[in-house]
Amino acid sequence: MKILYFAWLRDQVGHASETVTPPEDQVRTVGDLIAWLKALSPGHEKAFADTDRLRFAVNQDYAKMDTAVGPRDEVAFFPPVTGG
Repeated sequence: MKILYFAWLRDQVGHASETVTPPEDQVRTVGDLIAWLKALSPGHEKAFADTDRLRFAVNQDYAKMDTAVGPRDEVAFFPPVTGG
């Protein structure tokens, strides 16, 4: 699974992307993935401390906490964006 981090999330975890292999029996949704990622490092834990401040996309489509994820997916995490 490819994970992309944007804006301050990238700064918190220390890189813009990473490839991970979470346990499929534990990580089935975006919410599960966030819980699993939080345990990877203090930076991940800090980045995902307040999920109300985050937006998610799975395979470039906006997603919610209960959106399903799989091993071949690309999941992006980013702050809310506004147009101008």
